[in-house]
Amino acid sequence: MRFDPPLEAGRLLRRYKRFLADIESVSGEALTIHCANTGSMLNCMSAGCRVWFSRSNDPKRKLPGSWELSETPQGRLACINTARANALVEEALRAGLIAELAGFVALKREVPYGVENSRADFRLDYADGPAYVEVKNVTLGFDGTDVAAFPDAVTARGARHLRELAAL
Repeated sequence: MRFDPPLEAGRLLRRYKRFLADIESVSGEALTIHCANTGSMLNCMSAGCRVWFSRSNDPKRKLPGSWELSETPQGRLACINTARANALVEEALRAGLIAELAGFVALKREVPYGVENSRADFRLDYADGPAYVEVKNVTLGFDGTDVAAFPDAVTARGARHLRELAAL
């Protein structure tokens, strides 16, 4: 995904009050930025880890930027900004970058399904039927492995989504 304007790099100093993060940009500027992810993010926020953030010129914003990505201890990138995940996956789907999901004839967003009034992030229509895609920011990694899990905190909504998807 190409960010416009491009993301800036820095390092994490600390995250606090769930929505705030103090970072230091590569130029040495200290900033408090917004963190959209309310999860515990234990593997994505060790002090000193590399982060990437976007700046905003919106004078109505309280904070000058948003935390977008973080480098995990395993050297992977984790998408921190929960508002970006669906756009990133949609871009990959449309470009055919996810081989297992390639070949669809139509893509629909936020499609209702199930008996608990859930919405799938995407429904991909194929000649032989639909596939439902639920996008999750996965920020819980396990040290020394390439294994990650969702959720990283207790979530009734996440449990409902998993129940509904399993019932399809």
